[in-house]
Amino acid sequence: MNTLIKRWVLAGIDGADPGGHAVDWAAREAWRRRLPLRIVHVLEWRPVETGEAGKTYVEMAWTRANALTGEASRRAGEIAPGIEVRAETVLGEPAGRLLELARDAELAVLGHRGRGGFAGLRLGSVSERVAEHAPCPVVVLRASLDREGPIIAGVDASPSADDVLSSAFEMASGQGRGLVVIHSVGDTAGEPADLEQRITRWQVKHPQVPVEIRMTSHTARDALTEASSSGRLVVVGSRGHGLLHAALLGSTGLHLLRHAACPVLVARPVSPR
Repeated sequence: MNTLIKRWVLAGIDGADPGGHAVDWAAREAWRRRLPLRIVHVLEWRPVETGEAGKTYVEMAWTRANALTGEASRRAGEIAPGIEVRAETVLGEPAGRLLELARDAELAVLGHRGRGGFAGLRLGSVSERVAEHAPCPVVVLRASLDREGPIIAGVDASPSADDVLSSAFEMASGQGRGLVVIHSVGDTAGEPADLEQRITRWQVKHPQVPVEIRMTSHTARDALTEASSSGRLVVVGSRGHGLLHAALLGSTGLHLLRHAACPVLVARPVSPR
């Protein structure tokens, strides 16, 4: 095992994102983190027939896929000059292949919906599965990347709270944004004093990030969904922690993936190689 190999930022594309939002976000994060960018289009096809017709279909699909990854590579180079970019088409079941590739990723970035190379599957289905099970943080782009507003973090008393705060402070610092931390008093038994101590520890590492703490009696799901309407990014945690790869999302995370008005980041530790 070569521990000297650098991790990458992974962008999954399917051709249904004419604005190239996944590539834009991933390229900017790769540049900010000084990591290579890997752009992947998963082509799923089943050779149900033989002969020239089947061969022609596969050739056409492969040609379109390569054109897509080529354009994505050019776009990434324009967005973040100087980063290392690898763009490719791979065969397989979309969510499964992306989960495999995420093992060596520091961050995975996906769109929310779409068809195309995902062979009739809504990208929402694929992105939801990847967000639930990936061994790295995952960004699901539900809306425009360029909205003004703070980073929103939902924090409870679970072990994933520090993962959320780490990712939220990093994003706020890197994007020059303020941070709003939302804690639902009704959802957990965690004490506000403990939350403030946790936040203070991260503020020491990121003193340039202005922080607002919001205690609410509403459910975390409702409070974060409402806040997403004016936020640039919502950061939530997963149930899994540490070495648990099948880190399932709770009901709040799943709800935000389906209904948030801004991109959603599912925070978790990057798995060891």
